[in-house]
Amino acid sequence: MQLRQLLVVIDPSQPSQPALQRAHWLARATSAKVELLLCEYNSALVHSLIFDSDTLTSAREAMLASLHAELEAMAAPLREEGLQVSVQVRWGKPLEQVILQRVAELQPDLLLKSTHHHHSIKQRLLGNSCWQLLRHCPVPLWLVQHGEWQCRQLCAALDPLHADDKPAALDQQLIAAAQLLSDTLGIQPHYLHSYAPVPQSLLFDSALVNDYEHYRQLCATQHREAFEQLLADAGVPRNQAQLREGFAEEEIARFVHEEKIDLLLIGAIARGHLANALIGNTAERVLESVECDLLILKTATANV
Repeated sequence: MQLRQLLVVIDPSQPSQPALQRAHWLARATSAKVELLLCEYNSALVHSLIFDSDTLTSAREAMLASLHAELEAMAAPLREEGLQVSVQVRWGKPLEQVILQRVAELQPDLLLKSTHHHHSIKQRLLGNSCWQLLRHCPVPLWLVQHGEWQCRQLCAALDPLHADDKPAALDQQLIAAAQLLSDTLGIQPHYLHSYAPVPQSLLFDSALVNDYEHYRQLCATQHREAFEQLLADAGVPRNQAQLREGFAEEEIARFVHEEKIDLLLIGAIARGHLANALIGNTAERVLESVECDLLILKTATANV
């Protein structure tokens, strides 16, 4: 992961812009270029029984000009610090498609967007901009949870045995990103791997059922050896890593809470459509269960 060009999605409906705060912080530390992107669409300014097309066009242009001026005002303090900041206002919907179009054009190293918790089944099934970006964004995606934030500790969630069919290269990307952020920004890194043996109640092999503790120990040994090998290959100090038994989404959320993690790095790939929309994957379940910022990475060849 590089930090040369940042793309920040501005939410005009919100009074504060925590994603911009994160980008400002990153740019000050790395001299990265920053682009502010604001996407707007109002159907009342597209079709009307009262106004003609020229009037609607003028109204849209006036709205976009006003939004552009607001972005310029947001960019001004960053430029005064010597940072390179550009602004972009786009008209269109759905939001995630407009964002992805700009990502394809700009090819940023990192996309930053504020997010909000959504709990309704309808929103999960249909998807909102954050879920869609999580599935389809080809560049690292930083989802920002809160405005009040100090990044003192980060955690990279690893899966050396790839229990979720996650490509092996993704663990190396996560470690490299964690090391980059740690070295560049002075953040304390942690590396976490959790695993869950098959519950005894779900085993149908009588030998395993009768010697379940031995099976658990074998499972623990397998995961510990794979985790330690991954860390050794990447040059990660063992005292920065922790191995936990339990379901990933539960153990990751517990670790984030216990260690007061400010930024969680996690790998994600999309699998299918309907099944993924209904049950999600580990990254999506973690997003719903933690309140820290989330940095999602994918492999360059991931089918998203």
